[in-house]
Amino acid sequence: MVVTGTPGSGFGSSVFQRAADAVRGTRLRSDLYVREISAPTGIAPEAIALAADIRPDAPGEDSAYGNGRFILLHDPSVPDAWGGPFRIVCFAQAPLETEIGNDPLLADVAWSWLTDALDTRKADYHSASGTATKSLSTGFGELAADGDGAQIELRASWTPGPGKLSHHVEAWAELLCMLGGLPPGSENVAVFGAKREQHHG
Repeated sequence: MVVTGTPGSGFGSSVFQRAADAVRGTRLRSDLYVREISAPTGIAPEAIALAADIRPDAPGEDSAYGNGRFILLHDPSVPDAWGGPFRIVCFAQAPLETEIGNDPLLADVAWSWLTDALDTRKADYHSASGTATKSLSTGFGELAADGDGAQIELRASWTPGPGKLSHHVEAWAELLCMLGGLPPGSENVAVFGAKREQHHG
């Protein structure tokens, strides 16, 4: 699908506008509902942000499979920490089966899915950093019926190198779907169990 919604004003440097247009024009698998949202302020002079939900029942509704954010920052002063005029920041989270949440290698696997997705899409990058956090929860009182649950959350940033920015958006989308249990090739394929249970911590 193509990104929907354009809250950006359309003003800004020509370099950034070309980059923003590339991000907006990225075609993604139909499992994702992607929209442009207001970008955070105070981090860089210019920015564009996307939000995605994995197979939501309806646009705008919370997804039982997970969601994420993609932010492209632009600072022509080239901050030392970036090593380039652009920086990408992404967030992805998905609920998990409790047994998977207990896997001690889960965080490493989640990070490898991101780097593998970037490599597969030939998205040149450097200066990558991030955190992968897994959490377990147990419901009590009125939430006791929810039982046990788990969640994986990945926050990452990297500096894009030469090449198409759309490849970075595609890699982020692939990461989201992997975390949500929808590997490449599963588009429009029913997932056994119909839908993950949502647990509330």
